[in-house]
Amino acid sequence: MYCEVIIDQDAKALDRVFEYKLPNDMILHEGCRVYVPFGGRTLQGFVIKIKDKCDYDESKVKEVISKIEDYPVVKKEMLELMAFMADKNHLKLASVLRLFLPAEMREGKVKELLVTYYSLVENCEIILSKSAKKQQEIVEVLKGGRLASAILCDKYGASAVKALYEKGYIKKEKEETKRTPFVLMAEDKRVILNENQRNAIEAIKENKTYLLHGVTGSGKTEIYMNLIEKVLSENKNAIMLVPEISLTPQIMSNFKARFGEAVALLHSGLSAGERFDEWKRLFKGEARIAIGARSAIFAPLENLGIIIIDEEHEASYISESNPRYDTHDVATFRARYNSCPLVLGSATPSIDTYESAKREKIELIELPVRANGKPLPPVQIVDMMNEFRMGNGDMFSNQLLAELYNVINNKKQAMIFLNRRGYSSFMRCRECGYIAKCADCDVSLVYHREDNRLKCHYCGKQYKVLSKCPNCGSDKIKQGAVGTEQVVARLKEYFPEVKILRMDNDTTSTKNAHQKILSEFKEAKPGILVGTQMIAKGHDFEDVILVGIVDADQSLYHTDYRSTERTFQLITQVAGRAGRSESEGKVILQTYSPKHYVYKFASNYDYKGFYRKEINIRETSQFSPYARLVRILFSDFDENYVREMLKICYTEIEQLKEKYKDDFIYLDAMKSPIKRIQDKFRYQIMMRLRPEHADEIENEAFKIVDRATKKSVFFEVNPQNLS
Repeated sequence: MYCEVIIDQDAKALDRVFEYKLPNDMILHEGCRVYVPFGGRTLQGFVIKIKDKCDYDESKVKEVISKIEDYPVVKKEMLELMAFMADKNHLKLASVLRLFLPAEMREGKVKELLVTYYSLVENCEIILSKSAKKQQEIVEVLKGGRLASAILCDKYGASAVKALYEKGYIKKEKEETKRTPFVLMAEDKRVILNENQRNAIEAIKENKTYLLHGVTGSGKTEIYMNLIEKVLSENKNAIMLVPEISLTPQIMSNFKARFGEAVALLHSGLSAGERFDEWKRLFKGEARIAIGARSAIFAPLENLGIIIIDEEHEASYISESNPRYDTHDVATFRARYNSCPLVLGSATPSIDTYESAKREKIELIELPVRANGKPLPPVQIVDMMNEFRMGNGDMFSNQLLAELYNVINNKKQAMIFLNRRGYSSFMRCRECGYIAKCADCDVSLVYHREDNRLKCHYCGKQYKVLSKCPNCGSDKIKQGAVGTEQVVARLKEYFPEVKILRMDNDTTSTKNAHQKILSEFKEAKPGILVGTQMIAKGHDFEDVILVGIVDADQSLYHTDYRSTERTFQLITQVAGRAGRSESEGKVILQTYSPKHYVYKFASNYDYKGFYRKEINIRETSQFSPYARLVRILFSDFDENYVREMLKICYTEIEQLKEKYKDDFIYLDAMKSPIKRIQDKFRYQIMMRLRPEHADEIENEAFKIVDRATKKSVFFEVNPQNLS
């Protein structure tokens, strides 16, 4: 017997199938991991096929050394998913296979946690000397039942425990213990569904893709739970995705309250042990619902009955690091493989998804009103230029401050949104214009006052704060745009007695930090939560009556055709946090561009009006969904190598353009907007293609690049981040 193996090495030269012979006494299955000889080394590999005959000279085929596990860790569905992703996203096979297992499991850094327990030996006469006090105490305590070794040794001493064991009076046994992520338990609040919710649940029953377009607070989560409940009753399993780790504590507590131990959590915030144990519970069928961020789409569940992607429009569902993939594509494959519905939920669907619904490629289900029947909170647009002309140079408008005082006086809660962390976005010399930049990345450094450091948000490097300009020696240093840290500092000046919390990447880097902040805010009456997009979606606090948007323009003027779409989505999502219970809510939106069309639509929660405007612009300018944007990104420490590869590939792709003249809308080669990240130089080829022959052109372009370079090149289709 022979097997085909993918070597677990992320090297382009090894990105192919290798053949090995099975030892006569070895029983192996497809999906198993093995140790194999390779060159002069022993490497790990994944078995993807077992076969009777060898395709090579049998005398030159080496034998598998051993199995790593006795069972296949990659199931049949995932092997087919591997082939799909590698082909569609131009990925290395090993890179895809790595997505299916916890990283620490692959590296041998985590295994089952075995706990040793001691108990009394049955029907054993115990004779101890009067001086053996500790041993006597252990015997007495074990009469009440077994205890963990760690507890006994800590309380009575390891020597006393060892002595009893050696005398044969106590026995020990090892038992696997699960490392369970901490989850705040919620009460299972079953609600009476309204007509829209009941209709939505009834409609989602076929093996199709559905867009659940519901305003914020329309009860989408309750629909998800009812759909999953139905699936479990049919002995099928479910995957539920959320875009941010910050959303998982609240979602997880609600799902745990409803479904108990059937729920498992998968995301990057777990410890290695927790992630491994949760993965294994899903793998063994002990848990039947996987909840988590993007990576949970690879949960090792079989017999899926439904896949749900909440906040489907979020850019975080597209991986921007190697390997690059779109979660929607993976979910579509898995839904088709399992013949189950795929539900995409959002109050602000992506333009591409909504267009698919309008063209009836997917089913559209609408929830036009909030579940409690309350109106959406009114949005007041404040012109900050007008505030400045009136002598107010503060980051807060007079209207926002007045509303904040009202919140505090009524012992309610407010959320202040600013999608920029740190204290200020840069430090610049007023005399010569010097801006402090990262040595390894072509970006300005962000000032963090709490740490008194300048930080790079791309590579993480830290630098001393400028007191004098290193270029001209001037001490006239200007700070850039306001960040969440500065907002909190200013609010504390206005409201020194009020609990003010901050939620961004800096305050949530430690384990369970998201839960801690959200729990503290829930109890803070009055209280203010300041945050980035982490606070913009999913959270449900009944006492939040005010949302303040400090700088609505922050995402509007990015060099990205999706900037207006993202601005509309963020405003609508964060506005929806206000007035979710009996108390009426209000939103104050501060902008320097009050007449921009995005604010007119956002302030009226007019998604359809915004969609009509935006889709016309996309059609006129020939962007997605009317064209496919492909970026080929070259990155390396050697700039000359990158430029040479770019030149070679671009020359051939220009010839490809001659072949497909009518299908190319745009083609150019250039430096990336951020030329260097982590000391790697970045150049790119940008193509905009008409959809009809985009697949063929993309595949031919990939073959050109694959022939030209031995190093990794990233292919991105309709990338979420063009920088």
